[in-house]
Amino acid sequence: MAVYTQVSAEALSAFLDRFDVGELVSAKGIAEGVENSNYLVDTTKSRFILTLYEKRVAAGDLPYFMALLEHLAAKGLPVPPAVPDRDGTLIHELEGRPACLIQFLSGVSVSHPTPAQAHAAAEAMGRMHAAAADFPLDRPNSMGFGTWLPLFERCGRSLDEIAPGLYDDIGFALDDVRSAWPGDHMDRCAIHADLFPDNVLMLGNRVTGLIDFYFACTDIRVYDLAVMHAAWSFDAGGRAHDKAVGDALIQGYSRSFPLSDLEQLEFPVLATGACIRFTLSRAWDWLNTPMDALVTRKDPLAFWRRVKTYDSDLGSRLRTLA
Repeated sequence: MAVYTQVSAEALSAFLDRFDVGELVSAKGIAEGVENSNYLVDTTKSRFILTLYEKRVAAGDLPYFMALLEHLAAKGLPVPPAVPDRDGTLIHELEGRPACLIQFLSGVSVSHPTPAQAHAAAEAMGRMHAAAADFPLDRPNSMGFGTWLPLFERCGRSLDEIAPGLYDDIGFALDDVRSAWPGDHMDRCAIHADLFPDNVLMLGNRVTGLIDFYFACTDIRVYDLAVMHAAWSFDAGGRAHDKAVGDALIQGYSRSFPLSDLEQLEFPVLATGACIRFTLSRAWDWLNTPMDALVTRKDPLAFWRRVKTYDSDLGSRLRTLA
């Protein structure tokens, strides 16, 4: 994690002059969020997050993200909408990057969630999906089902540099998942698509913030829960599954948004797909990020190992899940 774009105090003061937020007191770069540069900004009136959007967040997608946050905030969800300037503008430019001033939310992210925290976070996701049911905008999933095969092909045989046999194993798993992937009969809505523990703020067992909506899109609703389940209920290496946390996620979500029989039936393939998605995106970064880059590369195999929990038959046929 790093602040990629540096902002001087003079530039930040000039930026804040556009808003009715008081005068700059202090600002410091914070290691929150892998994709963007973030600053914690204190003024004479309040505290904010200044986000400068780096290359992975397309400026053209920002109106969708901001509209979704406004929609959810208006329905009482603990999300951080952008602060409008005196002219009502939400999206700006600072140091050559798109930039937004974001409302600050209290709380901390938990690195080792308890079942009670998982229950609360998944219940909040269910409320988010209910609130998003009438959100009118649409955005394709930039890392969705249709992108996995092309990304796999771009990685190619270089996958075997991560683990011998990984290329063949992922190809085999992709064939299985693509043949079983649920279609248009599944409920769809705006989803977060990346609700890892570090994207949930908590005070004790209470959720105070759902943040970093920069992969948000329109997709299968329960796929969002599958991503969350894969992200929350395993150890960092993906070797040990915490069933109590996993069960709490399902129970918490169902309290806000009960799962249908079909959704329960399709959940394992959705979760397997989520594991493949993060394996491939991490593999691409692993293979294409220089060793001396500021960004810490994430182990692709950590999500790959999770596959056998969701599909024991598939897991037994693969060589690289140890």
